[in-house]
This record gives sequence, structure tokens and C-alpha cells, in this order.
Amino acid sequence: MDAIRDLKKYTCDVLVVGGGMAGCFAAIKARQKGADVILIDKGYVGKSGQSPYAGSFMVFNPQWGHDLGAWMEQINRISEYVNNREWTQLTLIQSYERYLDLVSWGVRFHANDKGEPVRFPAPSGVTEQLRFEENKHGDYVQILRRQAIKVGVRIMDRIMLTELLKSKGRIVGGMAISVDEPILYVFQAAATILCVGACGIKPAAYPPIVQLTGDGEAMAYRSGAEILGKEFVDVHISRRDIPAGIPNMLGRKQTIPPGLEGLQGPRRGGHLFNAEGNPLPPRPEGASRYMFTYLETEFEVHAGRGPITTDAPDGLKEMTGGACLGMSLRKADGLWPADLEGRSTLPGLFAAGDALGTMQNGSAYALTGSAIASSAVTGTLAGEAAAWEATQMVERDIPLAEIERAQLYVLEPIKRKGGFSPQWVTQLLQNTLMPYFVSYIKRADRLEAILSLVMYFQEQLVPKIFARDLHELRLAHETKNMVLSAEMRLRSALYRTESRGNHFREDYPHRNDPEWLAWVKIRLTDGRMELCKVGIPAAWYPDLNKPYSERYPYRFPGE
Repeated sequence: MDAIRDLKKYTCDVLVVGGGMAGCFAAIKARQKGADVILIDKGYVGKSGQSPYAGSFMVFNPQWGHDLGAWMEQINRISEYVNNREWTQLTLIQSYERYLDLVSWGVRFHANDKGEPVRFPAPSGVTEQLRFEENKHGDYVQILRRQAIKVGVRIMDRIMLTELLKSKGRIVGGMAISVDEPILYVFQAAATILCVGACGIKPAAYPPIVQLTGDGEAMAYRSGAEILGKEFVDVHISRRDIPAGIPNMLGRKQTIPPGLEGLQGPRRGGHLFNAEGNPLPPRPEGASRYMFTYLETEFEVHAGRGPITTDAPDGLKEMTGGACLGMSLRKADGLWPADLEGRSTLPGLFAAGDALGTMQNGSAYALTGSAIASSAVTGTLAGEAAAWEATQMVERDIPLAEIERAQLYVLEPIKRKGGFSPQWVTQLLQNTLMPYFVSYIKRADRLEAILSLVMYFQEQLVPKIFARDLHELRLAHETKNMVLSAEMRLRSALYRTESRGNHFREDYPHRNDPEWLAWVKIRLTDGRMELCKVGIPAAWYPDLNKPYSERYPYRFPGE
């Protein structure tokens, strides 16, 4: 086919990529600061990504009796002490303002008879969350879309940014393909904000992440930005009978304010049982329910006591893992932040939401509702900072040679006459990473074996991926990005020689303090992937004089 018949060029101050919570906040706030803003999404702004599936929004407000010290202490402990406390505190402190923004734009939360927001206790017992109205579940992102249009943001749907463009070491926009038309787009921008979420490997179980294929981190990595390590896996499970349903199938009992029980909706079940009929043990005090509940099912299967079932009201239902194949704990991967305003380590490039590696939750998801709240906070910070920076830029032209380079890269799959289909390579990648003994229960020999396969994909299959139409051209780039993300994940898992939070190594089942009170950083150096350790400030260490059992209430198998 005549692959691309037209090239269109757009100029703006700020280019925002991704139309979920972070992207909409970034676009709205940048526009309110006077910047000319274009917001693009490879799906539809307000309906793609994870944001439409969010149900709760964490809000910290001292006027409601919230204690910052108590919240931080709880989060630090559940995070197993490797959360970035600056980002954790920033998210808490600014969450209430972002809540007020949402309310002023028309987003509705559960309220009592007096019109006051209902505050739901989080499973941790200290923090609280608000919940979007159930009859408006997911609709709030459409309200954000309307607000963006209202303030003058230019929205372009079904446009996939595929390669970043540089001039004199600075990002000056990007090149994109249309999902529907044979058009190549060049966006010239003084500042670019990636709000494209994290990365998954298109699993069948967790609907939001089939669209999140690591496009942002892959583009940024190739351009020279640094990436946060990806060893802390996301952990959700789904029911075998409805594998493509919303994954929170456990239905564990939660504390609900009196008189509001009905707001929870029907519960699917309350307990998990192994194949021998024994209930799984209760979650230890101070352990993340995400880490404990979901990893515990993998440990039971590994011990030969699977399948795992739940006592759903309509009978025992079998659980299955792998719902978040290839995805990291929220905010535990993405672009390495250069400051507290969303800048990356590459000039001109910002990130927000799950595309920004803030590590606000550390090694385990410690703060229910904070992922979506943080997307609003980081979107605001990045949008306002990018708008200010754009006003300082005088020269923002894109060299012709850079456009030609990017065009060759973007169109290469569709120029090929044959090779491997992106669907086939993606299936190989899924089959390689899916086993629980690769993604969740890790050991060096298995990780090294799988890495050797992924590197074969990287070196021998990816360069030969070809596309027969625009649909496959999009898939080709998504597949390339997912393979790169898989390499990052495996190398990060090998590099961290301990267990902590949502990262479990059979060969290193203990936390190793203070050696691994640290983060992993990834960068491209002389054509190869390089990893290094960045220690957290010593002031953030737990009290190393306390017994190990007091610092870490949850025991990994083998400890």
C-alpha cells in the first residue's frame, strides 16, 4: 500500500502525550498559564489508559483531622522504606487542591446527606480515600476532556507519538502516525510532556493496560533520558471465568461508614482458599495488601497448592494470575525525575502520572487511591513548569536531518516487504514472560535464561518486524517498545539481589539493609543498557538497630 501520503506539521508551546488524568491535568494547567497546548492520544482522550478504571482518589486534608506524620510513617513502613519521601509528601500535600479542581470542573464523589464527601478508610487503617460516584464510574475523565476543550487545549485523538525529535541536545517535539489515515505528523514544541502510563505486555486479564505498551519510556530511553528500574512488579489477579474483567475480584471486607454499605455494590467473595481447602493466612499488620494478597497466591501455586479459589456468592471461583503482565508497581518505573516539577534528565522533556518514576509508593503499593491522585498532582506540576519553560524558549526549530532520521525509523516496518508480524512477536513475548516463575517468583538462572530469549527477540526479530497496513504499523512500534521494556524489567530484577515489597527473589529471600535501601536507574550508554544503584538518603533509613522482624512484619518464603 501507499503507506504515508501526507506529512502535516503542527507547532505549539507544549505538547502533551496521553489523555488520562495526568495528561488532562497537564494540558489544562499549561493552558491556564498561557501556553498554546496540543494534547494527543493514540486512543481517545478521556477513554484510554488506566484512568477510566480508577475508583478512588486519595485526599489528605488537615481540616479533616489528617496527621501528616502518621500518614508518612505508615506509608514509609508499608513501602519498605524505599519510597521517595519528597514525592510522597508532595502528593499528600497537594492532593486536596487537585480534589477541589475536580469538583469545580464537575466531577462528583460519594457524599452524605449534607453534601459532604464520604471518606473511606484505606485498608492500611490510617489513610483515607474518596470514591467517584459509581453511576459516574470512569465518566470523570470525559469531564476532564471537556474542561481541556473549554480552556482552549487543542485535542487530537488516535494519533500515536512514535519518536521524539531533538535539536542541540534538547527535545523539541516528536513525530507521530495516525491510527486511521496515511498521515505522518511532526509536532514542533518547546516542551513535551509524556503522560502515557507505564508498560504492560497486553495481557488478557487487565483491560486498561492493553493500550500501555511502554511507548513513552522507550522513546525517552532511545533519546538519552534515564529510566527508573522496573523490578517492582504490579500484582493483580483475576477470575478464570471472567479473565478480561476488572481485576479486583477478591471482594475482601472493608470498613464502610455506617449507612453507606450499599455504595460498595455486590461483593464477589471474601476469602481465598488453596486446593487443599485451607484458607490463605491473614495479612500481617503493616504489610501491603497488594503485596501480600496477590503474591501469596503465587507462593501457594509454587508450593503445589493451586489452583486458588474465592468464595464468591455464586460458588467457588478459580483465580488466575498474570493480570498485569509486564507492568510495574504504579509510580515505580517511568522516566527518572530530575526535579520535583516533572522534568526528566533530558532537556525539554517532562513526564507525569505513571510515566514519571516518582517512587512515591516505594516497593509496595502503600497508599490506596494515590496513583490517580498523584497523576493529578504530577500533571499539574509538569504542566505549569512546561508552560513556564516554553515561554523562555526562543529557538525551537527542528533540523531537517532530524525529521528525516525520525521518518526513516517510523516508516521502516511498513517499507519492508516481509519479515515477522508484530502479532507473532508479541505472542512470543507474552508466552516467555507469562509464567509466574519468571514474572513474580524470580531466580537468577531463570531470569538469565529468559533474558537471553528476550535479547534474541531484540536483536534478531524486532529489526525484521514488518507491517502491511497502518494498524500493523502501530502494532510494530508497540511490539518494539514492549520488547525493550521486557529487557529493562529482567535486567532490573537481576540487578536487585534481595527481596523487597513486590520484588521476590528465591535466591535472595531477605531484605538487605542498608545495601539495597536504594533505587535502580537505567540508561543507554554506548549502545547498551546500563544499570546503576542510587542510594536513598540515610535520613530515610529505618532504624537499623531494631530487629529485622520489627522493620519487616511480612516474611517471604525461605526467610
